[in-house]
Amino acid sequence: MSAIVLDGTDPDAVARAARAIVDGAALVAIPTETVYGLAANALDERAVAQVFAAKGRPQDNPLIVHVPDWAHALPLWAKDDAVAIERARALAHAFWPGPLTIVCWKSLAVPDVVCAGLPKVAVRAPRHPVLDLLFARLDVPIAAPSANASGRPSPTCAADVVATLGEHIELVLDGGPCAHGIESSVVDVTGEHPVLLRPGAVEVAALRAVVPDLVVRAPGTAAHGDEASPGLRHRHYAPALARVRLAGAAELGAAWPGAATLLVREGTARALRARHGTRAAPLHTLDDEPAGFARGLYGALYRIERERPAELVIEEPPTDEAWLAVCDRLLRATS
Repeated sequence: MSAIVLDGTDPDAVARAARAIVDGAALVAIPTETVYGLAANALDERAVAQVFAAKGRPQDNPLIVHVPDWAHALPLWAKDDAVAIERARALAHAFWPGPLTIVCWKSLAVPDVVCAGLPKVAVRAPRHPVLDLLFARLDVPIAAPSANASGRPSPTCAADVVATLGEHIELVLDGGPCAHGIESSVVDVTGEHPVLLRPGAVEVAALRAVVPDLVVRAPGTAAHGDEASPGLRHRHYAPALARVRLAGAAELGAAWPGAATLLVREGTARALRARHGTRAAPLHTLDDEPAGFARGLYGALYRIERERPAELVIEEPPTDEAWLAVCDRLLRATS
């Protein structure tokens, strides 16, 4: 039986989803401005365990807890580290509601299963009109990893949720396509310096304007022992294809006349056509700018999956900081 897709603007549909989340009776996929999430009552260990089971998610991969605002985030964090709380406050003031997740020491209110047994919890306040309606009917925080089978690309529309998890969940609140199409940025505020654990929809320059001493690591970096962020410990974002690889300009030129499916930037496609002519094999293009490329990436990967090519060759992104989040996702998808 496949998931039922409901109109996220329908008050009755939202009420049904809220009841399911509170009761822990069914798993509900919800839209956010980043990607669709698989929602459960974050304070209900049994409901959270169902999320891990539905996704096939490893138990050492922590979840992000979603709340409506700063006031609802505070009870989830321990208050002992005043410096960390003040950093969290500054970041939340600048970016909430929005695509920023803040990692701080967890309070006793948060079940260990949410944090994969780690001493920290990741929290964010998303920006989406459907979630505004949903939070108005909830008095619990929502644990909501991306609504995909573990390791697959995150879904950015209701149809892709159904494609990856439709047999394992009951309801999908359809809120249309996601505005950013890539996951939230994740910043850990607990150390000597704040650390960007996962690059995402908030640009690094904007984060540095609030926390100038932000530490930014290389894209694709594996998790350290106590890093409470998803997307760091296992292969992620990968389409279900036999072979996926990244290619630079020379390799793309060599692949152009071949049978592999290509996924490149629009400007690159124009240059390749001008040099090599048209090609018979499938060609998919994405925006030349990083935000547009990110917004279309996961949707393109799901479309390409349905074509079932023997090989997918993806253009390597530029190395400048604006492309950090895209680079991170592609490195993890092809590792």
